[in-house]
Amino acid sequence: MPRTQKPTAGRSRRSGRRSPLASVALIAIGLLFTGGAYAMFSTGTASAATDTASQQTVSEGEKLFAANCATCHGLSAEGTGAGPSLIGVGAASVDFQVGTGRMPMQANGPQAIVKPVQFTEEQTAALAAYVASLAPGPAIPAQELLDAQGDASAGAELFRINCAMCHNVAGAGGALTEGKYAPALEGVTPQHIYEAMVTGPQNMPVFNDMNISPEDKRDIITYLKYVENNPSPGGFALGSLGPVSEGLFLWIFGLGAIVALTVWITAKSN
Repeated sequence: MPRTQKPTAGRSRRSGRRSPLASVALIAIGLLFTGGAYAMFSTGTASAATDTASQQTVSEGEKLFAANCATCHGLSAEGTGAGPSLIGVGAASVDFQVGTGRMPMQANGPQAIVKPVQFTEEQTAALAAYVASLAPGPAIPAQELLDAQGDASAGAELFRINCAMCHNVAGAGGALTEGKYAPALEGVTPQHIYEAMVTGPQNMPVFNDMNISPEDKRDIITYLKYVENNPSPGGFALGSLGPVSEGLFLWIFGLGAIVALTVWITAKSN
């Protein structure tokens, strides 16, 4: 009777089943590959959508610029005899000038004055995006720098050193030469205060990040908003115009009272 040959150990290993760990590894690799491909596709799609939206905003801003600003600033914002070049002024300058109604100007004068805003927020953003696309310049500040939650004491010191000589220590404003003036800062939004510091509109110097850091600008805004939201503890503030208004008050009422008292005493003695 023929003998049946038993399978050897080597043959058993070669014809045996695949290890469970190999299946787990294959599944993990498949999941990683699928997830990575999906992430790359999603990121690329989102980036393309953002770029398309940004380009659309710039295009809208270019149209608005050609219709409303090119007369003075030139079709390519290169400037004319009626207006300066805007190449390199950045989005912050456009947002400040247009967002406060200073631009477009109604007539030439010593400086542009605040008036009702003529563009919507979306249109202002589009104009700012177009000018910013022409050349690098100061950008619109981040919201965390505008929360007025900094150090009011440090901001007060910085404001007295850098700003009070024109704007008054309480931000009440003041007169300059040749019909120009430093405007009052009460009611001005934190964003526009910050943009004014980094762009230097009109006669104001530019305070870039090398002069006053973003955190210091936040402290200055904090101080101004503190002054605005807290009444004078000493009573009637006389417009916060300092020695001019105080001296005038004493001259009219103090000296007037002395003169009136002198006349009354003289009349009684007769």
